[in-house]
Amino acid sequence: MTDLPTLLLVGALILLIFVSAYFSSSETAMMALNRYRLRHLAEKGLPSAKRASELLARPDRLIGLILLGNNFVNILATQIATILTLQLLGQDGLIITTILLTLVILIFAEILPKTVAATMPERIAFPSTVLLKPLLWICYPFVWTVNGITNRILRWFDIDPKRSASNSLDREELRTVVKEAGTMIPKKHRQMLFGILDLENATVEDIMVPRSEIEAIDLEDEWVDTLEQLAVSRHTRIPCYRGNLDNLVGILHVRSLTRLPRDPEALLGLTEFERLLREPYFVPTKTDLNTQLINFQRKRERLALAVDEYGDIEGLVTIDDLLEEIVGEFTTDVNDYARDVYPQGDGTYLVDGTANIRVLNRICHWSLPEGGPKTLNGLLVSTLEHIPETGTTLRIADYTIEVVHTTDQIVKNARVIPPNASALTMPEKVGATTQSPSTQNKNTQDN
Repeated sequence: MTDLPTLLLVGALILLIFVSAYFSSSETAMMALNRYRLRHLAEKGLPSAKRASELLARPDRLIGLILLGNNFVNILATQIATILTLQLLGQDGLIITTILLTLVILIFAEILPKTVAATMPERIAFPSTVLLKPLLWICYPFVWTVNGITNRILRWFDIDPKRSASNSLDREELRTVVKEAGTMIPKKHRQMLFGILDLENATVEDIMVPRSEIEAIDLEDEWVDTLEQLAVSRHTRIPCYRGNLDNLVGILHVRSLTRLPRDPEALLGLTEFERLLREPYFVPTKTDLNTQLINFQRKRERLALAVDEYGDIEGLVTIDDLLEEIVGEFTTDVNDYARDVYPQGDGTYLVDGTANIRVLNRICHWSLPEGGPKTLNGLLVSTLEHIPETGTTLRIADYTIEVVHTTDQIVKNARVIPPNASALTMPEKVGATTQSPSTQNKNTQDN
């Protein structure tokens, strides 16, 4: 008879350790659940996901229930272990029992179950909800009392326990999520998502075609010359002005020319031509790209003239330019950008001074600084604080840049040597080993 109570106590002690492990693993698993995946599974109708979502809606109650059960079980296990020790070893064995029970609870009821739960949270949390939800209903008075006391104490420190931590992600956190998605999202799609996230970090000024490179029609030119210009134009929307670009009259949609008489001698030609012009759309240069994309959609426009704070036209931006910020260039072969970039055989690049730095970084996979000047010429002049002479060499962000040709006003072209260039030796005469950059207009207005 004396053995029976001892066996029962040992069995009860082992059972309590398993129950403690259950509470410990449930706590870790529930807190480790991916909230976005959980919401997705709950919306798909998975019952266990719905139960878990309901329990996590009030994490203070869930934690209160788990800790209440876990502490009760551990204290009860300690009491049973003490009774067993007194029966078998007497008071001299209490210290040994305390040490052994601490190790057993620490290993088998804390570290081991929590490690497993952190490794596979869904496999532990979802089955646990079957017991946790009714337990919360049964123990609600106790949980409500304990939470009421702790919540009142938390309010002394200006902490609202009912307001759980926000599950929303900021831009940088979302970038990390997309980056960590790995093979789940194709590389091209990840780049597009990054492009969307970066829209608010760039402005119209960063992507616009500079004023000096806008292809436009001067209505004061001879009508025959205007028709010749239209015949060779590569664009479907062209600004039209009188005298200078600041005196803008309107925007021509080339498709509307089908209604225009073709007789160069007819005076009616120019008059009807002006009637085809649409009202220009102006936007500030400092407008962020996300806002501008929305404005393009709302106003049903595809082309806008960018103006500074004084109302002067500084450049031109199209919806195609904005889309390229998201999906990338419509061609990613650097050779297709021969108008700006000339790859050389030694691993260097001959670059036009007016090339946009953002485009260079995107196409050539460089990391030239984008926070200041928008063009390579602007970057060189800003760094040196004067217009450099031909042959000047400097280093910017691990890129060696040699000025190949300058005028009194601008750096015409420069040789860029990336950090991973195969050959870093400069030729004695640059002109003898490099190509001459094309003078082709790089206007990208809505082809």
